[in-house]
Amino acid sequence: MKITISPSELKGDILAPASKSSMQRACAAALVAAKRSIIYNPGHSNDDKAAMGIITALGAVIEKAHEQITVDSTSFAKVLDTVAKQQEAGEALTINCGESGLSIRMFTPLAALTNKKITITGEGSLVTRPMDFFDEVLPQLGVQVQSNDGKLPLIIQGPLQPKNISIDGSLSSQFLTGLLLAYSVAQIDPAEGKEISIKVSNLKSKPYIDLTLDVMKKFGLRVPENRNYEEFVFDYSKPHPDVERECNTYTVEGDWSGGAFLLVAGAIAGDITVRGLSMASTQADKKITEALMAANAGMAIDAKGIHLHKSELKSFEFDATDCPDLFPPLVALAAYCNGVTSIKGVTRLAHKESNRGLTLQEEFGKMGLRVDLDGDIMHIHGGSGLKGALVHSRHDHRIAMACAVAALRAEGDTTIEEALAVNKSYPDFYDHIKSLGAKVSGGIDWKGALVDN
Repeated sequence: MKITISPSELKGDILAPASKSSMQRACAAALVAAKRSIIYNPGHSNDDKAAMGIITALGAVIEKAHEQITVDSTSFAKVLDTVAKQQEAGEALTINCGESGLSIRMFTPLAALTNKKITITGEGSLVTRPMDFFDEVLPQLGVQVQSNDGKLPLIIQGPLQPKNISIDGSLSSQFLTGLLLAYSVAQIDPAEGKEISIKVSNLKSKPYIDLTLDVMKKFGLRVPENRNYEEFVFDYSKPHPDVERECNTYTVEGDWSGGAFLLVAGAIAGDITVRGLSMASTQADKKITEALMAANAGMAIDAKGIHLHKSELKSFEFDATDCPDLFPPLVALAAYCNGVTSIKGVTRLAHKESNRGLTLQEEFGKMGLRVDLDGDIMHIHGGSGLKGALVHSRHDHRIAMACAVAALRAEGDTTIEEALAVNKSYPDFYDHIKSLGAKVSGGIDWKGALVDN
């Protein structure tokens, strides 16, 4: 599906989407919390739907209501019993993670808590992403693993047993998130002692681990001692902190990852207010505000939200190593900054929905922007304006949104092929920017009808 964005001026206020990072972790925590949980402000992106599908496959019951879902995982032991019964009946249990990298990395250790075989699959770019981590680490925890030469599908058989291990966190913090959640509820071998730790080297995206630990705490799970992000120590001599709590409640945060595109759109083409983004959030992409300030964006923050208006922008330097998902909106921002902007962290982009470093260089190149890749540094030569062009999302939601934001101030129309890739994380994106005044045409509404601007 193609979407065309014409030059536009934005005005008004908008509520940021629900965070899929928060939503997916809440689904995982609700599963292993072994009780009834109510999740407010749930997301409805494809990744969120994948997470809900996974916990349903593992036995949780989900009831949907207005602006909330209820997850009943009354006993995680019962969840595992459900899996066992399916296996005994000859039914093969398959977990489909869609295109969600977080889901595959987070839920695989949780599925490994069972002693039955489970096949884990995915779709799209997920089938090409490396899963060697599981081949290397899970056998150390008593889990049998069979992969497709380090790729999907995975066939696992537990039960996972926590042990003192050391892992490499350089590829993604999401693998650690899965282990932390699994260790929080797994049964331990008394011979291992009452304290068991996960040692981590080269950990990237530390703020996402902060988010994981925060979600675990709010769901009453056993939370490890964080020793400077180099070691996470679980004390199994202590009970879960909230074992007597009958019901968990959790509100999904506004999404700084999706909100970053709205903020950049306001900085380059509008006079808007973005609501629902907490400055107290542990989300890594909250650092977009630092980049906007460095770029001299017209920005003000108060209790009502974050206010952005178009202003003269200047080039900046930024380290996105711990927040690589900011690269696409940052490139759109840098395109309209006078001078050369340098962003660090390119090596984190290779194993995303596309190879984002090369994709950003090529797709923005079609719009007349020069992007140089120099090892771990990306240099964006901005300030000369962009021209409308035919671009392709490469089936990458963040590339589609970045091109759409950049198109708001380009000369001429920009048409994005495979534009509905945004459904992965932010299905309301085009409707939201349209409500702010963006000239958007060529989409499909929820009834399947073609809509124009």
